[in-house]
Amino acid sequence: MADDQGKAAQKSVLGSRVGIVTSDARDKTRTVVVTFQAKHPKYGKILRRKSTFQVHDPENQSKLGDRVEIANCKPISKTKSWRLLRIVASAASPEQHKTEV
Repeated sequence: MADDQGKAAQKSVLGSRVGIVTSDARDKTRTVVVTFQAKHPKYGKILRRKSTFQVHDPENQSKLGDRVEIANCKPISKTKSWRLLRIVASAASPEQHKTEV
């Protein structure tokens, strides 16, 4: 029974999406880009598409470059109707990429 609860905690919310944080400049708001592939209706070619979402992050947990899971919610503002569920993977900090000179 305890094992079933663990699986439920890891189960994603219906309609949730995973994307990359592209802006963390505003307080409690993140801009997340979700990329996906779609088939062209007439020619059948696979095309890369992206959607941009304004996401509510009340504790300012996510940072620029983080991979996050978001879910739809009731409208919080004019453009913000998504909320942050969890941070899937943290981005490497810029200090790690700098080399000693």
